[in-house]
Amino acid sequence: MSITVFLADDHAMFREGLRLLLNTNPEISVVGEAGDGRETVRQVSSLCPDIVLMDIAMPLLNGIEATEQIRQACPATNVIMLSMYSTAEHIFRAFKAGAKGYLLKESAGADVLQAILSVHSGKSYLCPSLSDTIITDYLRSREITEAKSPLDRLNQRERTILQLLVEGSSNGKIAEILFLSPKTVETYRSHLMKKLGIKDLPGLVKFAIQHGLTSI
Repeated sequence: MSITVFLADDHAMFREGLRLLLNTNPEISVVGEAGDGRETVRQVSSLCPDIVLMDIAMPLLNGIEATEQIRQACPATNVIMLSMYSTAEHIFRAFKAGAKGYLLKESAGADVLQAILSVHSGKSYLCPSLSDTIITDYLRSREITEAKSPLDRLNQRERTILQLLVEGSSNGKIAEILFLSPKTVETYRSHLMKKLGIKDLPGLVKFAIQHGLTSI
């Protein structure tokens, strides 16, 4: 039986390149694709493929949050994160969310087949161009200092609303997307700004970019 793979990236040409590459391996079958995080979660929750190749910087719902939701909906589905970011913070957040692999986009073509086969066999995979010590050293320092990312102050709903806010959605639009009332969205917005100690939208945008919640 072939390994089923779902492609999640907001660039159609990149998805097409991945599809062509994966189609060269008879052990792998691409079963679907999506261009934003919310649609990815919707389709993957229905398909429950073996592997999701997930862009970390997805619109509407970023790859970190989408990975958490996918792991809840389909525990047997493994996520391999595709990213332009090589910082320890991004790698840590990806694995903490439940990802089993982390690839830099610049080397995805060379490493993606190996990543899929490794993760499907039950192993974790870290892009060879990233030092193996970057994640272990970072995790060790987190254990020692018990440091937490400011994002840990927010719950899942607040993180989702934060991303939609900094991507330019109004309270009304967010309410429509999340099936909430505008008043409820405003309450969430007020709470998350208070938790982060940020008083305006430009401050939220800067925070979201610094912590990998969005790439805009």
